[in-house]
Amino acid sequence: MAISTVRRIAARLLKVGENRIRIMPGETKRAEEALTTDDIRQLIRDGVVVALRVKGVPRIRAKLKHAKQKKGRRGGSGSRKGTKYSRIPAKDMWKNKTRAQRRLLRELRDGKKLNEGVYRKAYLMVKGNAWRSSAAMLAHFRDSKWIKAEQKPVKQEQ
Repeated sequence: MAISTVRRIAARLLKVGENRIRIMPGETKRAEEALTTDDIRQLIRDGVVVALRVKGVPRIRAKLKHAKQKKGRRGGSGSRKGTKYSRIPAKDMWKNKTRAQRRLLRELRDGKKLNEGVYRKAYLMVKGNAWRSSAAMLAHFRDSKWIKAEQKPVKQEQ
């Protein structure tokens, strides 16, 4: 049987393309003597006919980079393509900030930490964009004494 036929049948058996089939250099005579598909199967088992591995592209560097990006790394000014507001629209930034401040306000009210009559005033100030962050809002509350003073537990002497 011709080497090209052996190659074609081996490609079908190994489920690869013909270009990936290699016949060991010293064993071409033995490959030519093969008459049936079973003979070629035996040559494959003996290691006379082999399929080359696919080269492929290693993904390890891409995976490591993606893991870092998920952590928030590699986002410096050199990696950014759009403007500040095209990356996160101003409206979305506003929504995130406002929702966070309202959530904090609600927690303070439900925990009875706000002084009387402060909640509605603060809520409207949040709507009016009075603070740039929840931390700034809390700082303002402390400065203007809108938060009830935390009572320290009285130590009982025995």
